[in-house]
Amino acid sequence: MNGKARTLRVSAVIAAWALLLLPLAGPAAAADGPVVKLSATQAGTGGSITATGTGWRPHTLLMLLVCGRATPSRGVIGGTNSCANGDGRAVTTDAKGAFSKELPVAEPPVPCPCVVHVATVTGAKAEANAVLEVAGHPVAPLPAENTDGRLSILSDTRLTGSGSLLTWFGAPPSRTLVFTVGNSGTGTIKDPVFQVGSAHGVFAPQWDDRQWQGTLAPGKKAEVSLPVELSAGAHGDYTVSLKYDGRVLAEQPWGVGRPWGVTLFWLLLCVVVPAALFRIGMAVVDRVRPRRPAGAPRSTHRRLPRPALRLPLPRSRTPEAPPSTPTLPWFTSDSVPGDPAGRLSAPHSDSPTSPTTPTRKGPT
Repeated sequence: MNGKARTLRVSAVIAAWALLLLPLAGPAAAADGPVVKLSATQAGTGGSITATGTGWRPHTLLMLLVCGRATPSRGVIGGTNSCANGDGRAVTTDAKGAFSKELPVAEPPVPCPCVVHVATVTGAKAEANAVLEVAGHPVAPLPAENTDGRLSILSDTRLTGSGSLLTWFGAPPSRTLVFTVGNSGTGTIKDPVFQVGSAHGVFAPQWDDRQWQGTLAPGKKAEVSLPVELSAGAHGDYTVSLKYDGRVLAEQPWGVGRPWGVTLFWLLLCVVVPAALFRIGMAVVDRVRPRRPAGAPRSTHRRLPRPALRLPLPRSRTPEAPPSTPTLPWFTSDSVPGDPAGRLSAPHSDSPTSPTTPTRKGPT
């Protein structure tokens, strides 16, 4: 009985310790962060592998890329410029923060060591890398890691430059991000690579690598100018962000005006094109209609005036004058038939030399 009692006591103590350690095991596993695993660690160009991940945020959009000059400990040196961006794949995690996606194997633009780089597209920054050997791709040692130098921003960032006439007609707006950095470490920094991102509204910034050519000794400072360019036709409120070594150093707002030249172009196009089509149509009609024979009089289609409406005039009490006798064209004014001055007989000559016989009337 004593042996059984001791066994039960030991089992109860172990169970109690297990219950106490369970809450601690959960956060430890969650603290590991997102993880990505590959179905194969070596593959040739043209093949494919399957990447699976756990520990990511639920319903998050991720981007999968094959990148060179990278290791899981140091990350991707040179940013996305070291990746085969054209063969990348996107995937969305499920409700548990897991995913599984087939990824084609492509040669990155820089030598290996290579990794499969998985990073979030929107929201909080999270990334993970898994080692991948691309068969047949050259391999080169990684550049020496400088742990002594440290960059820090010493002044506010500002955007210099202005738009041009082409920008008013939809050309990509461009500015120059200017700021002053200092080396607060004990080592020399040579040709640092910054990341410049531009975000519109609530969207996450799209990062581009910008390398500054120069050497910064310990305790020294320098003014850095990096180009910033947006897409064609961009307008509205943008935010330009600066990142170095995974840390966001500064953010600068940028208000981009609307390209009104594009609107003016479309308005003119809506006026010019119909007018040109009308002129072309009239020219075609003029060409195909039948021609008028030479010497033929040109017909003029004139509308006759409509006779005015005449109202009857009130009759006057005075006697009306007799109507005048019309004059025919073959009679003169003194030879109209019926006129007192005219003659009803045939015409004869009234020569002054002809003798006249006086007529005497007798008594009646």
